[in-house]
Amino acid sequence: MATGSESDDDPAAEQERPAHVERRRWPREPAMRKERPPHASPALVPLRFSTQDLPPAEQFQAWRAHMAPLVDVHLPEGISPEDGFLAEQIGWHLGDILIVQQRAHAHRYVRDQAMLRSSPIDHWNVGLQRSGQAWTEVNRRVTETGAGEIFFMSLGSPYRGRTTDTEALLVFLPYEMLARDASLLQSAGNTVLSGSHAELLTGYLTGLETNLGNLTIEEVPRIIQTIGDMVVAGAASSTRTDTGQNQANMGLMERAHRYIHVNLHSENLTPDVMCRALGISRTRLYQLFEASGGVLNYIRKRRLLQAYADLSNLADHRPISEIAEAAGFEVAANFTRAFIHEFGLSPREIRRTVATQQRPAPAIRSTQRYGKTIGDWLALTG
Repeated sequence: MATGSESDDDPAAEQERPAHVERRRWPREPAMRKERPPHASPALVPLRFSTQDLPPAEQFQAWRAHMAPLVDVHLPEGISPEDGFLAEQIGWHLGDILIVQQRAHAHRYVRDQAMLRSSPIDHWNVGLQRSGQAWTEVNRRVTETGAGEIFFMSLGSPYRGRTTDTEALLVFLPYEMLARDASLLQSAGNTVLSGSHAELLTGYLTGLETNLGNLTIEEVPRIIQTIGDMVVAGAASSTRTDTGQNQANMGLMERAHRYIHVNLHSENLTPDVMCRALGISRTRLYQLFEASGGVLNYIRKRRLLQAYADLSNLADHRPISEIAEAAGFEVAANFTRAFIHEFGLSPREIRRTVATQQRPAPAIRSTQRYGKTIGDWLALTG
């Protein structure tokens, strides 16, 4: 079986599901929680999604709704929703990082331009394939990932692909976390990482997975730093050679993202000002942010995410109107409408929940009987 290779094969080609699929529970449940000293901080609490207990005819639709904010999923040809669809995810928030243990039946997936325009998700994604195979196409370049291999890609670009029945460990890192290395990481996108750095990252993630249930809040910052450093090192050693023009484009995108990050709350953060600061034309700026629905849409989403973080911060006592103004909304009612559209809760509801629970409230777009969507999980990162 060939693994870790690039191919011109159509990733939409299908593979039939085996006639019998073992219906067992998650095989990589983290180790049992160890007893802690009386004053030790609490361990991480997992998020869970499963189709295990649903009627077979409802399983795939539940999976599709859960994954909808990230990708549009489809069944392989010849497979009916009536056949059932086993999928399970256990999610762990390590600060700004989301780690997801996943296993799922064979399916196809698409993240297109239309989805990018309406989505705030532009994370980096690292995946450790435990079993099965996946084929992912970005810009007509197909990368195959096999069992034991680790892939890297950006969720800020459109892609499509297919997977057999698989188990995987997925790590999602917000764009800003690795923004200073964005040009390097973009050039390594849709790549199977290789070499000693990839082996070290694989070993680290494997050890981390078995201890997720025992981690404490104090341990998280160092883990975040370690994962970020290892991902950058693995990408650097696996970067393919690109044309000078592509490298220049990646460097320009990195500068644009950094400029927005630094000037996020400036009233002068406009396309014209950005063009002058970056030394590019308006047409070039719009081309850079086309996949994000335009530069103004990208800025708006970043400001709303920052407003959500500010409202969830117990130490931030500013009036909501002041937070709205910092987010670029002169009229509080417009801010409230945009906030509810983005997160499903009003600014006052977020602040009220924080005051009541003494912790950040989850951003909920839609409530499902079997848990929040993967988009809701990702909304709490960054």
